[in-house]
Amino acid sequence: MAGVVIKAESGSLAVDMTREFNATPAQLLRAWTDPDLLVQWLGPRRMVMKIQEYDVRHGGKWQYTHADEQGNEYGFQGVFHGEPSVEEGFTQTFEFDGAPGHVCLESLTFEEIAPGRTIIHTHSVYQSLADRDAMLESGMEYGVNEGYERLDELLVADKIG
Repeated sequence: MAGVVIKAESGSLAVDMTREFNATPAQLLRAWTDPDLLVQWLGPRRMVMKIQEYDVRHGGKWQYTHADEQGNEYGFQGVFHGEPSVEEGFTQTFEFDGAPGHVCLESLTFEEIAPGRTIIHTHSVYQSLADRDAMLESGMEYGVNEGYERLDELLVADKIG
């Protein structure tokens, strides 16, 4: 499976990512909205994810941490906007606890290109070019790719119905 494609045009506050999966849009929506599944794939392998809150509905809050082998914790939080669906995807805010007040607005949509083949599209808009560039330079690409590889493994193991 090819890795994630990341586009960040010069001068734009947005980052766009696409990735193809051997899955239906419904399976992918479940992988993003079921906290029991999310902890199994989101983020790098070397991190353990713990969810403090995950209320997947309009206005619902989410909060989780990733912890490394040394016990360092990295927290993230946000709010869901709209009701997640296969047709519309979902929108949420995203904020890293290490940079409070630097909030990003993210939307995720699903494009079924053949039965059991879906491209996910993520569109993230940052408050400033500095925020966008800091995210790009943070190792985001590595973490996203490794997380998506872990998601592929769950799909192959048929753990997402």
